[in-house]
Amino acid sequence: MSDPKPDPASAEPAADSPPELSVVIPFYNESPNIPPLLAELRETLRRLGIRAEVIAVEDGSTDDSRAVLERAAASWPDLRVVPLPRNRGQAVALWRGLERVRAPWIATLDGDGQNPPGELARLWERRGEADLLVGRRVGRRDSLARKIMSRIANHVRRALLRDGVTDSGCALRLFRREVRASLPPFRTLYSFIPACAVSGGWRVQEVPVAHRPRLAGTANYTFRKMAVFPFLDTLAFCWVLRRMLDLSPRADEPGAKIRK
Repeated sequence: MSDPKPDPASAEPAADSPPELSVVIPFYNESPNIPPLLAELRETLRRLGIRAEVIAVEDGSTDDSRAVLERAAASWPDLRVVPLPRNRGQAVALWRGLERVRAPWIATLDGDGQNPPGELARLWERRGEADLLVGRRVGRRDSLARKIMSRIANHVRRALLRDGVTDSGCALRLFRREVRASLPPFRTLYSFIPACAVSGGWRVQEVPVAHRPRLAGTANYTFRKMAVFPFLDTLAFCWVLRRMLDLSPRADEPGAKIRK
């Protein structure tokens, strides 16, 4: 009688194989949320049966986030900690992580744990449908004020940038590494990743994902960060987009309009 075949979903990938996926997570003062988030992510990657690297960018936290991350990395070889000497903000932390990816696919998560890492499997299974998969939070578990500000900001941004995305604030994303070349080092980079990808001719698609309340800590967003800065940057970015080259495949078709 032959030996049973191993279950691909539970098989550990070879330790020396190149990563198929790079997961970038910025952290700022998220010490109590780090252990459960990384434990969930590690289990998700194990069940997917893929080799991945996890790049944790510690954004100059004032709590012991760095020490917690370094302890986690000591027992998880695929986890790399990138410490920033001082707090630079989410966009800079994300950018520093993207600079270090090695895999053909990149995923991003927030460090507060509100994006369940298990939802990454939903995006990974649908990676053949688009170059950038954007999570759309269903049953969002945030305060009423934050949801209202986000809804208004998304409506204005979508009307001006025309990227077709209804929830640009969801940090759970999966995209090809080549899409990175279309991303500028913008202060509110998170909100503009879909618009940049569309402008670069990449296929973008939203995927419904779960959302949950914070386990601990408080959000680091203020009215200026959620409304004022994104609105000003949207106006500026809208101006830039109107003057960028249209690299989408449809622009090469006969009769396509030339952007001036």
